[in-house]
Amino acid sequence: MLQEISEFIGLQVYTKEGVFLGNVNNVVLDVDSNRVDGLFISGTNPLLVEESKSVSVPYRWVQSVADIVLLRYFPKRVTVRKEPPLSEDLLE
Repeated sequence: MLQEISEFIGLQVYTKEGVFLGNVNNVVLDVDSNRVDGLFISGTNPLLVEESKSVSVPYRWVQSVADIVLLRYFPKRVTVRKEPPLSEDLLE
């Protein structure tokens, strides 16, 4: 069992199917309620996250934390939303 939040950093994160997602890079805290709100995952698996972008995983998706983090839920694939190019009228 983890004793300090700093112990989350660097843990490997896996989906419930046992697929490696990435490593915990940071912890998102809700300081008003003094609880962990989410985990920021970097070095993500390109099979799960387009372009291996870092993602924030809500803590409610976490099933267990010990030597690794096991998720109870993660989408089949996370894609990067493409922003439409700005119109030249807007650039002037």
